[in-house]
Amino acid sequence: MTLKSLMTAGSAALAAVFVALAPAPAAAQGAARGPFTIAIDGSSTVFPIAEAVAESFQQQNQGRVRVTVGESGTGGGFRKFCRGETHISNASRPITASEMSTCLQAGIEYVEVPIAFDGLTVVVHPSNPVRSITVAELRRIWQPSAQGSVNNWRQVNASFPDLALQLFGPGTASGTFDYFTEAVNGKSKSSRTDYTPSEDDNVIVQGVASNPGAMGYFGLAYFEENRARLRALAIDGGRGPVEPSVATVANGSYQPLSRPLFIYINAAALRRPQVAQFAQYFVANGARYSQSVGYIPLPASAYQSYAQRVTQRQTGSAFNGTNEVGLTIQELLARPLRSGRVQR
Repeated sequence: MTLKSLMTAGSAALAAVFVALAPAPAAAQGAARGPFTIAIDGSSTVFPIAEAVAESFQQQNQGRVRVTVGESGTGGGFRKFCRGETHISNASRPITASEMSTCLQAGIEYVEVPIAFDGLTVVVHPSNPVRSITVAELRRIWQPSAQGSVNNWRQVNASFPDLALQLFGPGTASGTFDYFTEAVNGKSKSSRTDYTPSEDDNVIVQGVASNPGAMGYFGLAYFEENRARLRALAIDGGRGPVEPSVATVANGSYQPLSRPLFIYINAAALRRPQVAQFAQYFVANGARYSQSVGYIPLPASAYQSYAQRVTQRQTGSAFNGTNEVGLTIQELLARPLRSGRVQR
């Protein structure tokens, strides 16, 4: 049996389990009140997964539950989540210490669920002859001291083309921005600012596809969706160039730009049968929809474990308010939950 068929079978089995575990749908609300609405916001990277799950769930519930999915960035999503404005927050990095503190002060407890793995992808225009780049070369381009001074590909490497460098990337509220700057520049949010930012990854796609000297970065799913318009650079993290793909992220060789993706669920909201049912459906179908949009599913056993976490409303984070660059899938799964307070 192939890996894909195994994951499909695992997803089907999990879905069957959740049908048995999920609370029965709440009685339909009155016509004047309309259907119950589940609010999701956060990472544009996780957005395609959440959108696919939401559409499928709403179809199965035949209008009894409405699910809205926004994409204000991981940081923007957590701000809404810690104010109690959303039920679920999509995140392309773990919750930070300051966000944990904000939620704690507001009385918001959360269930942390890794939902997939991603290979953060550096893209260029298809006409660009550059095929690979080292982390050190990426740093020369994106570090704060490069602002206003590194404006040509040849300044980065003498073998690169004499071509004006135009940069596109996520905005500062993005978890992708946080992860990339930490992995490349050594400190989260440390970056030159003279680039075109956007919380909408499709804007970055359009910018790079329209400029021969452009570079941008975002999640693997957006590259997979736009292969005809862009080319991904192989990344040399010290062991030779490795192209981003499902296989290289899954086996841990695509470093240091592989990372876990998350959903954070308001623990109190899980007492509502509609939210509990949707959260269970999300985890049960995490492998299926992550794979369908171009991300890397976790093992079936991981989704089973996270399903119990949701059912039992186990709160806290496995990251203690910090990110960790270069984490593999196996290392992620081995991390125990800690409380919602930062452990010092």
